[in-house]
Amino acid sequence: MIQPHGLILMGGRATRMGGGDKGLLPLGDTTILGHVLDRLAPQVDRVALNANGDPARLAHLNLPVLPDGLPDHPGPLAGTLAGLDWAASLGATHIVTAAADTPFLPCDLVPQLLLAGGGSGFALAASPGGRQPTFGLWPVALRDALRTALNDGLRKIVQFTRAHGAGTAAFPDDAAFFNVNTPDDLVTARAML
Repeated sequence: MIQPHGLILMGGRATRMGGGDKGLLPLGDTTILGHVLDRLAPQVDRVALNANGDPARLAHLNLPVLPDGLPDHPGPLAGTLAGLDWAASLGATHIVTAAADTPFLPCDLVPQLLLAGGGSGFALAASPGGRQPTFGLWPVALRDALRTALNDGLRKIVQFTRAHGAGTAAFPDDAAFFNVNTPDDLVTARAML
């Protein structure tokens, strides 16, 4: 049975929020990231963060902080590769990725991704609004192919996953994937909470 590790993607620049770590913004009695951790951690073996910059700002979380292995913030695929390399170093076979700015992610994310991954163990989440490419089950065995694709300039998750036959885990509710990108989104998330 696959027992994936979890990787929370927070390596972006948060330009629409004015910079900084969106995940560390207050939401209810914790932070956006606190909600993500509360939902993801029970579903995986262990959790790491993909974050760039000074890792000391995240030391209070007592989690591994994995920077992108490529320069210039090339996007979530670079963070995913960092997570795959981390999982491989621990002998794990899979990771599940989740975005740090999505506080209401499904509490059955991992079981549904595992079902959709079938024999390949590779799947992305989708909701009625479309694919949710930062939420996926990734086999560690794909890390060399992903490294090559990134070095060749690929930046789109869906292009890579389509080329490698990822399954789709369909979730019924778009609200589970609501992400906080702007100050107005944060107001909405507080109302949703």
